[in-house]
Amino acid sequence: PVSEIALMNIGSRPSHRAKGDRSKSSVRAIAWVFGWAQSRQMLPGWYGIGTALEGWRRGKPTRLNRLQEMYREWPFFSTLLHNAQMALYKSDMEIPGQYADLCGDRSAKSVFGEIAAEYRRTCRQIIDVTGGEKLLQDEPFLRRSVGRRQSYLDPLNHIQLELLNRYRDPGLPEQDRELCLIPLLRSINAIASGLRNTG
Repeated sequence: PVSEIALMNIGSRPSHRAKGDRSKSSVRAIAWVFGWAQSRQMLPGWYGIGTALEGWRRGKPTRLNRLQEMYREWPFFSTLLHNAQMALYKSDMEIPGQYADLCGDRSAKSVFGEIAAEYRRTCRQIIDVTGGEKLLQDEPFLRRSVGRRQSYLDPLNHIQLELLNRYRDPGLPEQDRELCLIPLLRSINAIASGLRNTG
């Protein structure tokens, strides 16, 4: 909901670089990251890592051992994979699919398909490197804490999706659409609070 985030009275800069330019190329990075988080994808925290790891390992089985050694002994790499695991665990590929439906075109579904495939690939690659069976296996407290928040976030996302549908529906009278704006903006705040880190 990047356009709706722009309606909020937050931040020190406008959400778009050029006044009056509402194109994607004008959106500032902070608004993009915030928007990805609202749809529970946390995309900037993990996208591309799976492809990079898989590509480097392809056809060379001994490289997994090297990556595991790097994970154990190199704090930078360990922290990178730890942060990616947290972003992956906070992501939910069912809910973003519903946000993709808001776009109403096939290209959005195609892009979302690529995102979901990269999500699965990145989970698989990181689990291989860390030697666990699931994300955040070495962080049970964090895993539980994030997991508990999901039960509160899921209904908030469904409420936000319904409000976005209504607010963006050109068939509804302007007055009815405007009634959705304040609850919609509150849903953005609520999801950001529930996620704890929003970009």
